[in-house]
Amino acid sequence: MQAVSVPPATTGQLAEVERMLDKVRHHLGVEAAWVSALGAGDLTIWAATGAVEEMRLPLGGATGLLGSFCVRVLAGTLPDVVHDARRHPVTRDLDVTRDLGIGSYAGVPWRSPDGATAGMLCCASRHPDPSLDQQAVRYLGLIADLISENMSGPLAVQRHTIASARAAVQSVLDGRAVRMDFQPIVRLGDGAHVGYEALARFDPGTFRDPDHAFAAASLCGLGVPLELLAVRQALDRLPDLPDRAFLAVNLSADALLDGEVLDTLLAHAGPRLNVEVTEHAQVSDYDLLTGALAALRRTGVRLSVDDAGAGYASLQHILRLRPDLIKLDMSLVRDIDTDLVKTAMARCLNDFAAQIGADLIAEGIETPAELARLRDLGIAHGQGYHLSRPAALP
Repeated sequence: MQAVSVPPATTGQLAEVERMLDKVRHHLGVEAAWVSALGAGDLTIWAATGAVEEMRLPLGGATGLLGSFCVRVLAGTLPDVVHDARRHPVTRDLDVTRDLGIGSYAGVPWRSPDGATAGMLCCASRHPDPSLDQQAVRYLGLIADLISENMSGPLAVQRHTIASARAAVQSVLDGRAVRMDFQPIVRLGDGAHVGYEALARFDPGTFRDPDHAFAAASLCGLGVPLELLAVRQALDRLPDLPDRAFLAVNLSADALLDGEVLDTLLAHAGPRLNVEVTEHAQVSDYDLLTGALAALRRTGVRLSVDDAGAGYASLQHILRLRPDLIKLDMSLVRDIDTDLVKTAMARCLNDFAAQIGADLIAEGIETPAELARLRDLGIAHGQGYHLSRPAALP
């Protein structure tokens, strides 16, 4: 691990940024992660972790902006994820691809307090990586926001990010300051509510949205305790659900391997409980996760996988975990009534689910036309604002 000492940032402040970069590498399974600052025609990498020397990342030195991946992402001529840089038509002939040995890449901007783009948060590996997807981009965006919120200038960390995150998350844990909203899962044929997904909500003065809360918790090592608090709050309301309706709770792979989390789920086990594996982090050991889930499934607990069709990670979850429910990603539901490709994909996934004995749930239904098309395709269940918004239980 290396860092450049660029005034006026202190060594301690840069160490906090390095810790965030290590989180990026751990969550996304990449070889290197770095933060750069934009200058007048140049780019400076001022903090980096991982394979810095092996990839010859120019840590601390200014390099030409025009030859970089970053300027192309910012200009919109390169996507924020490149699975195989040596085959991509934009990156394969760039000198930087060869010089740094970039095989795969993802990057998002971070912004100064006035909202201007100040630099990029990037990660890369020397090999192609099909698992990098929009889930990875969203995670990078959350970390970039945390960096942006704590920068007083392009090269200075204004506050101690990790300490601030830990204090905020600990205050939530101490005060049990998580409330749960519940979004119905609807049978599309007759509109009946067959289940409810529990969604954590936080005081906007502490965290502006749930994604930032869980990202901050993961960053400071309190991810599993926060997930445990949320799932306990959700399970407290299980008796208040309508008869025969199931409760879906979201948990990461790390949480599902935690003994206290498993004990909590087993105390409420049965066919009315559904565990939805989230995409907060890649699964490093499917055998270990499958073993933990097997104990739950023997009690009747059902398993669902989110974001089907959105990327490589969700496909791996389906193939390795064999879920009981598969949730069709909202990106495939959006405008499905006018998009023949999305229609074909949804039809294939619905047939696939039926063949493995799983149910398909379409997420993010927002218009009557989308609902009608999904019904025509024979998809039995769905969620979305057009059907019912998340709300507190009576």
